[in-house]
Amino acid sequence: MTKNNFPKDFLWGSAAAAYHFEGAWDKDGKGPAVFDVVPTTQDKRTDKPEPGNLKHRAVEFYDRYKEDVKLFGELGLKSFRTSISWSRIYPRGIEDTPNEKGLEFYDNLFDELHKYGIEPIVTITHSGEMPLYLADNYNGFANKEVIDYYEKYVETIVKRYKNKVKYWLTFNEINGTENMPFFYGGVSQDKESISEEEMRQIYFNIFLASAKATKIIHEIDPNAMVGCSTIQGPYYPLTPKPEDYLSSYIDNRNRLAFIHVQAKGEYPSFKVHEFKEKGIHLDASKSEWEIIKENTVDYIAYSYYLSGVSEANQTAEEKMSDVVNVISDKPNPYLNQNEWGWSIDPIGLRTTLNVINDLYGLPQFIVENGHSQLEELEKDENGNLTVLDDARIVTLRDHLLQVNEALNDGVEVIGYTNWAVMDFISGTTGTMRKRWGFIYVDWSDEQNGTMKRYKKKSFKWYHDVIESNGDLLFE
Repeated sequence: MTKNNFPKDFLWGSAAAAYHFEGAWDKDGKGPAVFDVVPTTQDKRTDKPEPGNLKHRAVEFYDRYKEDVKLFGELGLKSFRTSISWSRIYPRGIEDTPNEKGLEFYDNLFDELHKYGIEPIVTITHSGEMPLYLADNYNGFANKEVIDYYEKYVETIVKRYKNKVKYWLTFNEINGTENMPFFYGGVSQDKESISEEEMRQIYFNIFLASAKATKIIHEIDPNAMVGCSTIQGPYYPLTPKPEDYLSSYIDNRNRLAFIHVQAKGEYPSFKVHEFKEKGIHLDASKSEWEIIKENTVDYIAYSYYLSGVSEANQTAEEKMSDVVNVISDKPNPYLNQNEWGWSIDPIGLRTTLNVINDLYGLPQFIVENGHSQLEELEKDENGNLTVLDDARIVTLRDHLLQVNEALNDGVEVIGYTNWAVMDFISGTTGTMRKRWGFIYVDWSDEQNGTMKRYKKKSFKWYHDVIESNGDLLFE
């Protein structure tokens, strides 16, 4: 049997986020958030929250969290990544005092997780969760004033939950902002009107906000661990042509630059040179650069779903997919694809783990990785309703085996929270039909069903993987 390299304290887990599954969009004082006016997730919004947005009800986790967390306990999770909905705590983002009902919900949720021995991994604000008021009236993170409101929110929740949460993520997938500036950054101006200099400023403001949050968290709780999520995955050259290799090198370098700022506290030299060549000037004071430099992350967190292919002479527009997690639309002839055209590349995860380790030497946390497909309930051999999701089992197993190889390579990996623990509203489609979870939720795009939860075949499989600390992967 191949050696099992998973450490005994490995945080086997799963993930979700407030907007995907909580629902109760206007309950107990919650204000509207960006996602409440984005029925799908291609950054196309409505003026105000409209009926028919599936995220408004989602899968009712807000009202069903006790029964759902009990299932998470049955699954055997050691950790669970979720987010705090910013507009549950500060409905418009600008209030002097927080919404106590919102704070109480997360108190109760974290207590319930701890009851089952599950470590919360908390994203301070997931994509789409900025209060709508800050997006519409301040233009989100295009405006430095929003950083101040974010800081206040961070201080509020970290003081409240410092004894319940050890692992924090300041943001989710920050390098998706250029593709979807409203959804990821609350930037309400028309995407086409954002100049390159303005986009670089938006990113700087997010880096600054993240560093300030890291400083606040460490001051309140010196034992806390802080990261910030990006989207990662390697680019391969389409051919062995030197031009294609150079193209892939540049694409990989640009993607890793987001980690570089977090881990090193400065922009990589090629970015500094690029800004100079293009005449890009950032509104950035010496003290702000110092904050970024002095408040780097404790661990590197990222979503890994797939790899991409690079070809020389592609324009930036040709390289950028319409789907935010997709690295490039050009298919890799050596990889299989899922139903959505996403390449399935477990070895790319080992490569990513090693590259990041070689460059930055920090612990890593894989906070999203998973398999989605169209699914319907069916009967197992005992006549019980379930989903026979063997493809999910195979995909997760193959990726976890590559994590094991990376551990053997000497990479430090804190944990793995797959996407996702249960079915909910998909981030890339805004629908229920794209299902990610170990738990099937009887709800549809047409808003039909019972909301009843059913364990899929993968539920028992992942339980057994966790219980064996990974030994099952090698059988």
